[in-house]
Amino acid sequence: MKKSRIASKPNIPKSADEWVSAGGLDPDSKSTANENVASWDFSLIQDRDNDTREINQSHVESLADSIAVLGLIEPLVIDRDGKLLAGGHRKVAISLLAELNPSAYKTHFPDNLVPVRVINISSDENPDHAIEIEISENELRKDYSKAEILAIAERLRKAGYKDNPGRPKKGEKRLKPALSTIFGKSIRTVERYLAEETPSNGEVLKLSTNVHLKKALTHLDTWHKTRGRTKKEQALAKKLLELKPLMEEILDAKS
Repeated sequence: MKKSRIASKPNIPKSADEWVSAGGLDPDSKSTANENVASWDFSLIQDRDNDTREINQSHVESLADSIAVLGLIEPLVIDRDGKLLAGGHRKVAISLLAELNPSAYKTHFPDNLVPVRVINISSDENPDHAIEIEISENELRKDYSKAEILAIAERLRKAGYKDNPGRPKKGEKRLKPALSTIFGKSIRTVERYLAEETPSNGEVLKLSTNVHLKKALTHLDTWHKTRGRTKKEQALAKKLLELKPLMEEILDAKS
């Protein structure tokens, strides 16, 4: 059996409510929980008996696709015995990746080692504290900046993720839902990040590539559904609809 590689851990166990009330900081060192990162044999990570979160299969599949490209961005959270405290969807997604894409699994998790955050409690001895940590997962997770999310978006685009308007084609991987799943941000927030960049001086830079064209397509569809029936409006609608295939072709070529 492989030994787990464990990074620094608090010497004295602290209750979960102390971690939560400290805003995700180690109550002793005041360092963020993200800093206590270890490498752990994935086969040794166990599920808790009192894990309360249901697993959403579509969420798992989306995560597995993104992990195949990016690796595990947010570590699993385990107790000192290797029992899962938070990250159930990520754990199942890693298992799915190992089954469906073993090459990507070995690339991102050599020697079967996955990144984890170790919290020095025993979920068997302190089941209530374990549940508190599970529930507070969103508070403990790193809040990624817009720049970090945009950098990941570019990597996903290069891996074939699409950001086209309309319904996705069969087998097409969509960029915005993937980013929403990875970072726990709403689709609206992701759309705002992708639409524009704001430098530190407050000046808004031009919209990212193709955003104007995508918005034009959306507005065109909306106008066409709600337009009047005058001769001029009908003539305009005919000309605009003739442009639509060309607009979509340009977007497809650049996506």
